[in-house]
Amino acid sequence: MFVFILSFLISFALVFAIMPNVIRIAIEKKLVATPEARSSHDIITPCLGGIPIFLGILFCALLLTPLDQWGALQYILSALVIVFMIGTKDDISQLSAGKKMAGLFIAIAILVTRGEVRLESMYDLFYISGDLPFLLSIAASAFTLLVISNAFNLIDGIDGLAGTVGVIAMVSFGTWFFVVGMVHLGVLALAAAGGLLAFLYYNVSKVQKTFMGDSGALVVGMLLGIMTIEFIDVCATASIPSIYRFNQPIAVAVGILIIPLFDTIRVFITRLLRGQSPMKPDRRHIHHLLIDSDLSHVQATFVLAMVNLAFISLALFLDPLFDLHLILVVEIGLALGLTYLLYRHALRIKRQKREMTNPATPASVPQPQTV
Repeated sequence: MFVFILSFLISFALVFAIMPNVIRIAIEKKLVATPEARSSHDIITPCLGGIPIFLGILFCALLLTPLDQWGALQYILSALVIVFMIGTKDDISQLSAGKKMAGLFIAIAILVTRGEVRLESMYDLFYISGDLPFLLSIAASAFTLLVISNAFNLIDGIDGLAGTVGVIAMVSFGTWFFVVGMVHLGVLALAAAGGLLAFLYYNVSKVQKTFMGDSGALVVGMLLGIMTIEFIDVCATASIPSIYRFNQPIAVAVGILIIPLFDTIRVFITRLLRGQSPMKPDRRHIHHLLIDSDLSHVQATFVLAMVNLAFISLALFLDPLFDLHLILVVEIGLALGLTYLLYRHALRIKRQKREMTNPATPASVPQPQTV
């Protein structure tokens, strides 16, 4: 428990202390994000907030991980270093999508081959059980890591959202890893949570504001992908006390990551149905709908944080009661329903704004004619 708290506090203090200098350097070197048509901000803002977050995670992992668990950690840190370099390069000077994807695949290859961060079976998803063939296990694990890391990156669109969702997910996973004895993953998760909490102070600040950037979002996203795979596999196959074992770990993981996963999949499907590239940016994300509903960034983040906590609670409540597919149907159905209501509300707000801006021209009153 002491290491649990210490990893959080050290990372928080380190990020909080370093961030002002990173912001100052980013401004001096003009390493800033410029507002675009779809942006939710209207001023240039430093975008290297992920650098202190990564340093906080790295320092705590090196300092607090027990020696007997170092073997499981070295490949994770190696992969995270690659992801961090890719994200930092993209923040400083735009990196092509092909080069970014190639770098992510190298990091993922390290994780699934050397680090053994793998899904060993389908865990009854689609009613498929039994061990997966090695190559299929590699492919499924790589796909999961790629989806989660990019999904988290895509929700980094308004102040506070990615940091808040990251803190909730990291505390959820980190707490579980500590109680089951996987201290190295617990340290990583709680260090990430502490760093993200410190980052949030500057992310919502009016004076020393900064964005996470890809240097932070990709690292945290990849770390969440690692946590998800390890959580599902360990919970389903390892010898752990029954009190800490979930019957449907996939459904619980979906509840923890419902905001980035559901939003990304929904947006990609919507773009494909409209005949657009799924990678084409637009304002169809859930956080954009909340902003279009006249909520501030802080209000929208608070709403989504409460929704995230509600889905986690729902998954934990349903876990001992129903099978995997029924819980997933409930989670996805509820998410679809809430998003539809939000979409209709945002449309109504937009329509009201248009009517106020361009009121209908009153019909001309006929004038009496003189004879």
